[in-house]
Amino acid sequence: MARGSRLARLAALGLLGALTLTGCELGEAEWWERNFVRWGWPEGITDEAEAMQNLWIGSTYAALIIGAAVWALIAWTVIRHRKKGDELPRQTAYNLPLEIVYTILPFIIIAGLFFFTINTQNQVRQISEDPDEVIAVNAFKWNWQFVYPETAGPDGEPVDTVGTSTEIPILVVPTDRTLRFELASADVIHSFWVPEFLFKLDVIPGNENGRDNVFEVTVREEGAYVGRCAELCGTYHAYMNFEVRAVTGEEYDDYLAARQSGLGTYEALEEIGQPGEASTTTPLDLVLDKVEDLQQTGD
Repeated sequence: MARGSRLARLAALGLLGALTLTGCELGEAEWWERNFVRWGWPEGITDEAEAMQNLWIGSTYAALIIGAAVWALIAWTVIRHRKKGDELPRQTAYNLPLEIVYTILPFIIIAGLFFFTINTQNQVRQISEDPDEVIAVNAFKWNWQFVYPETAGPDGEPVDTVGTSTEIPILVVPTDRTLRFELASADVIHSFWVPEFLFKLDVIPGNENGRDNVFEVTVREEGAYVGRCAELCGTYHAYMNFEVRAVTGEEYDDYLAARQSGLGTYEALEEIGQPGEASTTTPLDLVLDKVEDLQQTGD
């Protein structure tokens, strides 16, 4: 009994410590919002992320209500049918109405969750007939190419940005516009993932710009956000990163104009007052250089 009590106290102290440290790191208001408003759900930056958040919050409230009902029934049963003497209580073999209720009720709950999940999924994967912007994303081992097909550079080809082992590719997008991403893979299965989108989509080779390789989002917050490949695709999969740079619509138009005039990604970003290099992740060669330095220091 003492051992169990001691373990319970240690668990309570650990939970209290974790909550306290989390609260100090995030700030009281943000901590409260994340844990008791969003119920642990990350805060997204797109309309689609908000739809998924609403599904999560609704499901959490449903689970809390069902859990409270179950615990209330357990408590009622323990109290109502507690032992009152040595006489054996009346035995009941069947209760048909009760059996019908606890057979049908779970199906109703499952059907409700299924309905709202499918409804949210359809909303997130909805493709409009005329998006504001179209961006082609080409994945290859082990980097990314972003093409703006509705533009034309000095050579007549669409403006694009290609990542290398020494340069993180920056995908510049406008806020408050419907963005269609058309994904394609040059070799194996990759996965386009921006954590702040709360969404990822596998890039299936052989289905270039097909229905399964297309999705749309509307970004609502400016900023720099890391993007990654979320599908194990080979030796340097872990370094297959990119950065999403969300800017205002006016800045985006100026960026494309600068690119079409012949400026590179770095120069065009500097032209609109944005940092020319990625700030959310590090190129492969820099990582390897750091590893080599550490190894030499260790020797």
